[in-house]
Amino acid sequence: MDVLKEYFSYEETIKGSRFLSELFPCTSQNEARELVKSQKAKYADATHVVHAFVIGGAGEIMGMSDDGEPSGTAGRPTLDVLKGRACTNTLITITRWFGGTLLGTGGLVKAYSGGAKEVLAAADKASLFEELIEKSDFSINCAYDSYKTVKKILENFHVSDLKEDFATEVSLNGKIHASEKSLLAEKLLDASNGRIKI
Repeated sequence: MDVLKEYFSYEETIKGSRFLSELFPCTSQNEARELVKSQKAKYADATHVVHAFVIGGAGEIMGMSDDGEPSGTAGRPTLDVLKGRACTNTLITITRWFGGTLLGTGGLVKAYSGGAKEVLAAADKASLFEELIEKSDFSINCAYDSYKTVKKILENFHVSDLKEDFATEVSLNGKIHASEKSLLAEKLLDASNGRIKI
């Protein structure tokens, strides 16, 4: 399973109608609802703001809406494409501004599933997906003379979002692959004879 790292969008015009497909990283149903609500407010002039999302470690939470398009022509095709990508914690909204020409049910399915495919393919091309790996937060406090040792040890682990604070002691906070957390603690304690606080 992959997760989206950052926002991405793709736009196309089909028979006069403008379709804006947008991808959002999203970790809960509540967050998805809030994002959809803000999209509808942002694009108050649009005819429809269709959405679909897949959330959870195994992609077990799903949702979608046709937002006024004929039943089954917008939300379901979008969700099917999202599920087919084998990604999770991702919301896609497709905003449509009607251009005067009816697309018919087949045309709508093609337009919405096409928009979903295009935005996902473009996000893939931009390397905006990464493998879903469980991460844990960590916090390390050490004396200034241990700082270089700590940094050297951290280089051997999958660390992200690292923040450093230099006060009376040095504090380092970040995320690490959950599977590496105990080994990191072991290495730090060994290197400092137990003087580093983890």
